[in-house]
Formats: sequence, structure tokens, C-alpha cells
Amino acid sequence: MANGETEYYNESDLIRRAQAEDTEAFCELAKRYARRIYLLAFHYCRNSQDAEDLSQEVWLKAYQSLDGFRSEASFYTWLRRITINTFLNHQRSRSFLKQGQTTMVQLLAIDASATNIASQVASEKTLFNKVLFENVMNALAELTPSQRLIFLLRHYEGMSYEEVANAMNCSIGTAKKSVWRAIAKLRTRLDVADDAPDKGLAELATEY
Repeated sequence: MANGETEYYNESDLIRRAQAEDTEAFCELAKRYARRIYLLAFHYCRNSQDAEDLSQEVWLKAYQSLDGFRSEASFYTWLRRITINTFLNHQRSRSFLKQGQTTMVQLLAIDASATNIASQVASEKTLFNKVLFENVMNALAELTPSQRLIFLLRHYEGMSYEEVANAMNCSIGTAKKSVWRAIAKLRTRLDVADDAPDKGLAELATEY
């Protein structure tokens, strides 16, 4: 039994089971990355309800596209590509997928998981300096959606400038300029000295 449980929770095995329409396996995959996807959406949207909606759209698209996953990259890299495309489509359409579609995904606990994460994020805010949190969010809000997403991919996801440029279909120079603008706004909002390291400032911003 123990060996069976270990095999079941192996990610490759979970993917195979999910591709064979095992919804419990897909739900387990979703739980592994739900917090990371939600927080990325939260920093991008700056609104918990929008982040929940956007995260739900990501998971629905992943569920619908799972047959196309060929293990040429890691599951999370594949999922992140779906996430970026979903964000960019949201940016263009300014509309979210609404509740009401009847799919197996929505019968699972993914919505509840996102709600719990949203509540956790909200409670965590009270443990930090509210003024600092608001300043960080206001600084990110001053960026365009594309600039904000580039900053998050670089400093929240840890992608290289080349990877960011490929994902966003822009030049490396554009990616670097967007990150520089984000850092400049954070310096201004947080009243941080110009000689403070960019990495530490970025880590502070994505901590919340």
C-alpha cells in the first residue's frame, strides 16, 4: 500500500493518470502549484477576487489542454506558459472566464483551494507593515500590465531575461527596461537609496 501511494504521488505518474481522465490526479497536481499560480495572479491583478478568477481560468485551460503535454519541459514550465498566455489574453480582452461552465475541474476542490489561499494571503498582510504592503502594490500598479508581468516573471519566477523575452514575445532590451522601470518605482515608493541592491528590493516587493 505504501509503495502504491508513493507511486501515485510521483508527478509523472500523476500526469499520466490525469491524461487518462483521472480527475483526482489532476486535483493533486493542481494542489502542488495552486499557491504559486494564485500569488502570481494576485501580484498581477492586485485584487484577490480577480486573482481567483484568473487562476481558475488557468486551471481550466490546463485541464482542457493536458492531452497536449508531452514532457518536453517540466510540468510547471508548461503550466507557466499557459498562465502567461492567460494573463496576456486577459490584458487584451479585459474579461475573465465566469462561473457557470460545467466541467469536472469545477466539481473538484480547486476553487476552494484558491479561496483558502486568498484568505491566507489576506491574513498574512496583517502580520506585515500595511503601509509597506500598500506602497509596494501602488508601485506595481503604476506599471503597465506588460511591465508588471515582465517584472514578476523576472523576480518572482526567477526567469532569465532571455526566457522572459521569449515568453512575452518582446526583445531582451524591452524586458530589461520594464524591470528597470519597476525597480525605479519601487525605490521611489519605498524611499530606498539608489545604491540599494536591485535584487533585495525585488525580493521585498514579491514577498507580499
